[in-house]
Amino acid sequence: MSRIRAGGRRRQRVRVGAPDASLTANAGLAAVTELCDRLGVIGALDAAVGPIKRRDRGFGAGELLCGIAAAQLAGEDFLTGLDRQRADAAGQLIAPVPGLASTTAAGLARRITPAQWEAVERGLAAVTGRMLDLLPAERAAALAGGPVTIDLDTTDVEVYGREKRGVAYNHQGQRVGRPHVAAWAETEIVLAGDLGDGTDDPRATAPGLLRRALAALPGAARASGRVALRADAGYFAGQLARAAHDEKIAFAIGAKRIAPLWRLLDGIAEEAWYDAIEMGNAQVAVAQYCPDWWPANTRLLIRRVALDPAQVSADPRSRRRRTLHPDQRALPIPELARQPAVYAYSFILTNLDLSTPARAVAAEHWYRHRTTVENLFRDSKLGAALRHLPSGYPQVNLAWMWGALLAATMAAWLHQLTARTAGEDIVHGHGVRGGKAMIATLRWRLIAVPGRLIRHARHLVLRLPPGHGLLPEVLARLRDLPAPA
Repeated sequence: MSRIRAGGRRRQRVRVGAPDASLTANAGLAAVTELCDRLGVIGALDAAVGPIKRRDRGFGAGELLCGIAAAQLAGEDFLTGLDRQRADAAGQLIAPVPGLASTTAAGLARRITPAQWEAVERGLAAVTGRMLDLLPAERAAALAGGPVTIDLDTTDVEVYGREKRGVAYNHQGQRVGRPHVAAWAETEIVLAGDLGDGTDDPRATAPGLLRRALAALPGAARASGRVALRADAGYFAGQLARAAHDEKIAFAIGAKRIAPLWRLLDGIAEEAWYDAIEMGNAQVAVAQYCPDWWPANTRLLIRRVALDPAQVSADPRSRRRRTLHPDQRALPIPELARQPAVYAYSFILTNLDLSTPARAVAAEHWYRHRTTVENLFRDSKLGAALRHLPSGYPQVNLAWMWGALLAATMAAWLHQLTARTAGEDIVHGHGVRGGKAMIATLRWRLIAVPGRLIRHARHLVLRLPPGHGLLPEVLARLRDLPAPA
């Protein structure tokens, strides 16, 4: 059985009365605790947010968010999961924030002001900067040297209950809260975030969110001069493009399929289309188009994908049919099958260099990978617990959202610090997606590991059953890192 000395001096001092032997179902929380200690997560958040109550005792903002994130990493779906974690006497010995109850968490969340919630981003930025400092020099240079991509996106979180505040009906008739997030795509680390409702238009707050995300980037990454923004057609507005231009960064923003763009297609010669990278039956072209009030160097990038008519739904509301040219969109399937060619079109407005065909297809290939932020949302919902908002109080739901985003960010920090690297590429990690595991995989392989805690020579020793070698390896790599000052 593996023997892992768990906990630091602080944890040993406060747990003198622990039993001599006890079982825990989530032994891998020792890795989360070690990660928080090595990066100084709680201290950084507390320093950024400041005190949230008059008396200097109990839990601060850093412990609140880390406690919620740890519970979600362990598989808890509701606030009452904090109470289940608290009832696990053995698990509390290795948890990053022992003793946090659901009622305490809800009460503390309601004390945090809007300005303090924005300060959470500065705390996470400080931790990300320390993570970058702890990486091998070659890997840190590869990340900070660029390209550095900021992805903006929203996701709807459906809720139930007419009395729940801070939510609204979206266009699909669902009562939802709407997290609005900016993420560092290459690392899948959250930079900035807001929580709105189903009627919020992300275009209104996107420029401010972009500026906060840029401020949250490590200094080396921001200074690289290779920072770029990606956003889908929900951000089709000149304000965001101008904000990116003012910050001297590149942008690529999806354009809605409006009439002027369809008319441009008639002026593109067939030989101006070039095959896309890693996408079958897809071609890319460039057109001169700059909407009013957009930066003058804006150009239009067009992608078309050849479709078999059998791939198109007869329902006019289907997503794929809406990508067809208006002349073909209204055709029934038999007439569509008689067309010489059927294409699905996408439009992207960008200030990237599109001067050559190779650069144009490379820009489209880069933009196509903006789904990284959707992976982060999927991880926050299915791996953590952002798939619902548990309280009737908006401040508590905001704390729950940040707990889920912090859980996903912790998974990213852990991956960068403990996976084997070879320069720019991570060649061996803990799971899938290029070595980076989803939280659900991480929970199965690392966190939800049974273990027995015993006390030996004034140390807590965590003993694991055979076949669980990942946790000792991850802990060893974390403990090889220098401790925070």
